[in-house]
Amino acid sequence: MFGTFLLLIEELEQKNISEEDFFKLLPQIKRDAQKNLQTVQDSVTWLKAQYGEFKIKPVKIMVTDLFHYLEERYAAKLKEKNINFYFKGEHNAFLAGDRVLLEYVLDKIFNNAVKYSLPGQDIYLQAITKDDQVELSLIDFGTGMNEKYLSEIYTYNIPIFLGTAGEKGVGLSLKIVKNFISLLHGDIQIISAESKGTTVSLFLRKFIE
Repeated sequence: MFGTFLLLIEELEQKNISEEDFFKLLPQIKRDAQKNLQTVQDSVTWLKAQYGEFKIKPVKIMVTDLFHYLEERYAAKLKEKNINFYFKGEHNAFLAGDRVLLEYVLDKIFNNAVKYSLPGQDIYLQAITKDDQVELSLIDFGTGMNEKYLSEIYTYNIPIFLGTAGEKGVGLSLKIVKNFISLLHGDIQIISAESKGTTVSLFLRKFIE
């Protein structure tokens, strides 16, 4: 992206392209810059967790607090796409985990749910307690994914899909998400069907007094 931008500036300076053409390219450059920045941020977060001084800090987390975190963080995007976000399940469920890692994980999953949902659709955060586990699921009814891609969803082979409003992914987040869930001693399951939506379930440790 930086190389492209420098090349365009040089072409403008040498008058090989007009200012009008240069400014027409800026929206695409902005989108590419946002995608590259997200890739860098995701990579830095992963590196800090793997090789830096980051230490897991398990704390008691109320699942409804996570719902309100996402609701507040994505208020503008939800309003922009006219998407409704609801909580269902056990309001008094608590889990044990590192809040920083868990918020990162939910942020990436929820961002995808919003990205691939159509205007007017719903997204749910669902919490179900089973024995010593809390099953935390983000459920959307958007574009979904063809089954043939599910087996490669955590690899570098899966193609990058555009969101329903033309949003572009970076193809890296879910690989980091799976790694972070492992650090939390949990598991992740993704169920998706084309044109029907996606459910991403996290199986995390229940907080026990």
